[in-house]
Amino acid sequence: KSVVFSFYPHPMFVFSNRKHNALIMSPDEKRMSVEEMGVDLYIEYPFDNSFAALSPEEFAVDIIFKKLKCKALIVGENYKFGAHQKGDGALLDRLGAEYGVKIIHVPSVMYEDERVSSTRVREALINKDIELANRLLTVPYFIYGEVVKGKQLGRTIGFPTINIIADKDKLFPPNGVYATKSCYNGKFYYGVTNIGINPTVNGDKKIVETYLFDFKKVIYGEYIKAYVFDFIRAEQKFPGVDELQKQLENDAKSAEKYFLTEKYEFWKNKY
Repeated sequence: KSVVFSFYPHPMFVFSNRKHNALIMSPDEKRMSVEEMGVDLYIEYPFDNSFAALSPEEFAVDIIFKKLKCKALIVGENYKFGAHQKGDGALLDRLGAEYGVKIIHVPSVMYEDERVSSTRVREALINKDIELANRLLTVPYFIYGEVVKGKQLGRTIGFPTINIIADKDKLFPPNGVYATKSCYNGKFYYGVTNIGINPTVNGDKKIVETYLFDFKKVIYGEYIKAYVFDFIRAEQKFPGVDELQKQLENDAKSAEKYFLTEKYEFWKNKY
């Protein structure tokens, strides 16, 4: 059986050792993605200071080799493990030979002559370079969450929106409006998504608000996945609702134009 071994919470929340302390994929999004790959078993092992203190040998032998009865272990070529990351590929090869486990080291994936890494993905998202982030991920960055009732202002000005409660620990691109394509019940819908706080109507909490073209259903309590493709504009505060309505019309046109570009052609057949 194929097994993916992961941790929760992410080590960066335990050690607080990253500048951008947020997840590219929430735990639910990660589980969903692994399931879609057809993996037999996904393990989300509890990560805390006592677990982090395990020696490389204790982690590899006691947990991976013995508890999981591992026959082949696949890791990245620069994989480190155990307390203070003292375990490396050479130690893993030696332990694997001793316990009859085949160790497979996967070379780094390169894109435009640079190594693909979570740090590089994070930087692309923070810099609003959505196309680069998506190419690095090989699937479009997405936001998944439950649909909840909002202020319902959108429907009064002709733009009924879907409010998504996303994971609070997720890394979002900067506040603004994005061209998105959302998946609901296996069907895709073009649209625009606002990530921010809705300053025009005195919002103060992070929200993900999506307007789907040609979508009339009320789906409170259900879940939706919004794939993000292109940055349209930064979040703005408008003098009033009329100005906001005009801008939303322009945003929708901008998104429609993006989905007709060569830039989107790369993703079109799958998303």
